[in-house]
Amino acid sequence: MAFDHIATGDRLAELAAHLPRPVRFIMVGGIGLLTDLCAFTVLLSYAPHPLAMRLVSLGLATLVTWRLNRALTFAPSARAQHQEAMRYAIVTAVAQGTSYTVFAALVLALPTRQPQLALLAGAAIGAFVSYHGHRLFAFAPAPSRTIAPEGVPHP
Repeated sequence: MAFDHIATGDRLAELAAHLPRPVRFIMVGGIGLLTDLCAFTVLLSYAPHPLAMRLVSLGLATLVTWRLNRALTFAPSARAQHQEAMRYAIVTAVAQGTSYTVFAALVLALPTRQPQLALLAGAAIGAFVSYHGHRLFAFAPAPSRTIAPEGVPHP
């Protein structure tokens, strides 16, 4: 095969680079959603409290999507990884907070045997917040620094 010399992760990144960024984001989000939904369903079978179990599944899905978005969706921001991680955490906290609030409101207002439907509704709204926050803040290019003629750096 033509790509035998390229590591699997590099091959995946190369293939993903040919797709528009929103498509890559949706694909990563789909993987995160499956992670969230599967973990939530398994956890719910052990402890029947959907609000607590969703916090755990949401945390796991967040780790998965951070690594995939960093590798496949957004270009390097030229920030140190720890700075980027903090920016990602801020955006994700807002997006996941929105997602969780919608989820909790639906679970509490419309008790059903299918809390997964509430999870999907919250995830859809959270995805909108997440994409724009990550694009405009977490993975936004770092401002370039130029040197003014008098030697004073300015943004």
